[in-house]
Amino acid sequence: MHGSHKHPFLSWMYTLVLVASSLLAMPALSAPSIIPAPPQLAATSYLLVDAATGKVLVEHNANEPLPPASLTKMMTSYIVSNEIHEGHINGSDMVPISVKAWRMGGSKMFIREGTQVPVNELLRGVIIQSGNDASVALAEYVGGSEGAFAEIMNQQAQVLGMYNSQFKNATGWPAEGHYTTAFDLSLLARALINDFPEHYSIYAEREFAYGAPGEEVITQSNRNRLLFRDKSVDGIKTGHTEAAGYCLVASAVRDNMRLISVVMGTRTEAARADESQKLLAYGFRYFQTTTALDGGTELASQRVWGGKADQISLGVPDDIQLTIPRGSADKIKIETLLEKDTKAPIEQYQPLGRVVLTLEDEVLAEEPLVALVAVDEAGFFARMWDNVQLFVLDLFSS
Repeated sequence: MHGSHKHPFLSWMYTLVLVASSLLAMPALSAPSIIPAPPQLAATSYLLVDAATGKVLVEHNANEPLPPASLTKMMTSYIVSNEIHEGHINGSDMVPISVKAWRMGGSKMFIREGTQVPVNELLRGVIIQSGNDASVALAEYVGGSEGAFAEIMNQQAQVLGMYNSQFKNATGWPAEGHYTTAFDLSLLARALINDFPEHYSIYAEREFAYGAPGEEVITQSNRNRLLFRDKSVDGIKTGHTEAAGYCLVASAVRDNMRLISVVMGTRTEAARADESQKLLAYGFRYFQTTTALDGGTELASQRVWGGKADQISLGVPDDIQLTIPRGSADKIKIETLLEKDTKAPIEQYQPLGRVVLTLEDEVLAEEPLVALVAVDEAGFFARMWDNVQLFVLDLFSS
């Protein structure tokens, strides 16, 4: 065989090696995060959010005003917790029980007219036993009357950004014009968890026993079924009326991530728990909460003109947390955009630029880039020299 001819097999192998080498040399493409469609629930309205970031992961009719039934009591307990926090009332205060509170129907703590019950016990009666009687007793104690308390509820709703909510009573008893939305309830749930953790822990308690003086002690279980079958769930509240259907706001923590689900208008007690669990399972399976930037850590530095220091460290004052597809934290891109010709004096936390975080071309967050330390003005001659340098730089740049 002539030396210039290659064997067909050797020629084929040579070509294969060249192709393989070129493929290995190509830069790896970052595959986009694949997340399946969220579950479709048998409910009128539902929502799933990350409690830390407020990121909405799933929603359906989340801004539709609906009767909330006993989910109303989340606002009642929030206001009572706030009154304790502000020092206006004390958890050990004895609350007189009125005839109106005693006569309330529906779910009850079984307090008795003419007796006095501590605020802390009534709060447990509201949260764990969903007591309509306990809710009215606390409303009358805080507001003077249930009607006045409802006005406080509506004022507090505005403060929390619950702009599609209106409350007529402290219990969720059916009333015209008494409504809220799944989204508003998620705001309230986040506030309960973040503002009053010492009282939020009550929502995880599985039962509460109470008996009026001289009467039998009655033990009632928490109506939130998820507390009994999912150890990651630690709250929050159930509700049910004929108009509202069966409702549940639930919260759970797994792998340093807290999710809040809101499910309104299911057909049965079992359904509200099952549908809520579907939402939570979906969120934990496909998403994660990550600290993308640490507060107080230098992200960039900037030349300072006319200052006692020539450079200043820039960063964000607080941690920036993001909700992202699970496993994509290393794909987050951080871009810093700095102001030109930064001059002293500079105050600590003064904005001097922006930081933009993106994932697969989606902007996840855009926050001010601030001075991490203050820089005082330099002396007269140092400032003059810096001004000369700036003038020369500007002259050449133009």
